[in-house]
Amino acid sequence: MKKNIAIIMGGYSSEYKISLTSGNVVYETLDTSKYNPFRIHIFKDRWVYVDNEGLEHPIDKNDFSTTADGKKYTFDCVFNAIHGSPGEDGFMQAYFQMLNLPHTSCNMYQAALTYNKRDLLSVLKPYGIKTAASYYLNLGDIVDTEAIIAKVGLPCFVKANKAGSSFGVSKVYKKTELQDAFDVAFKEDDEIIIESFLEGTEVSVGVISYKGETIVLPITEIVSENDFFDYQAKYEGKSQEITPARLSKEQEEKVRAEAKKVYEILKMTGFSRSEFIFKDGEPHMLEMNTIPGLTRESILPQQAAAANISLADLFSNAIKEALKGA
Repeated sequence: MKKNIAIIMGGYSSEYKISLTSGNVVYETLDTSKYNPFRIHIFKDRWVYVDNEGLEHPIDKNDFSTTADGKKYTFDCVFNAIHGSPGEDGFMQAYFQMLNLPHTSCNMYQAALTYNKRDLLSVLKPYGIKTAASYYLNLGDIVDTEAIIAKVGLPCFVKANKAGSSFGVSKVYKKTELQDAFDVAFKEDDEIIIESFLEGTEVSVGVISYKGETIVLPITEIVSENDFFDYQAKYEGKSQEITPARLSKEQEEKVRAEAKKVYEILKMTGFSRSEFIFKDGEPHMLEMNTIPGLTRESILPQQAAAANISLADLFSNAIKEALKGA
């Protein structure tokens, strides 16, 4: 019997448009001989099932069901394609866990932790994971620019602590540019992280649960045409994404081991894509995404393709792994 799969997309953050694209790719790709896919839009003002005619049918939040054409539909599994809040920061995971409804993303704690860059890096440091020097600010804090520069140096990066897709990120070269960068970051979040600039090769490493095993996918090298891997570079073609990355064998072995180590330390499940920069030959971790882009052009699907895993197989495996763990 075919499984009913709710593909949740949209969300409450600046990433909602990207999420809709990812979700629609999942919807169009899922094997309909095995699954009945349903597009579920999650927005602040409504949760709705969108049928093939574009008509919206409300979701009953009591049991995450919907009614269309006089028939009630419940779901066997949720495919989470929401980038940002509430799909990547733990809220949807907690909701589905309370409903005992299997979902393709990691658990609530892991989602909340990885979405918070400051907390993630703090948890990983005792395990020997190398990171950039950092300084934290909360909205309303007294800003000591001299202390910031003494800690992280110039140039540096100013980032919104809880945001994805390079929203709220600035590269700062001069002390006089810091305040503008803070303003940009605080538009996305009330917490920011300021990090030292690491000059070196940037790579993205996908790690997934695949057929019951943790596997590291082929590594992608990021070469941005812009000053850094910003929104334009990610989504508007202003970068080269080279898979497999042009790394020495030693570099590749080091970063693969680090990415897998992080996945296992955090007891992750589902998709993950971690970003590293090599400094003095050593990979330094920047962040982890647990709901990475899922379009055909996105990095994780590119990596899966290089590993001879099709999109349909990638998505079906995520559902199978979720159902197996239910």
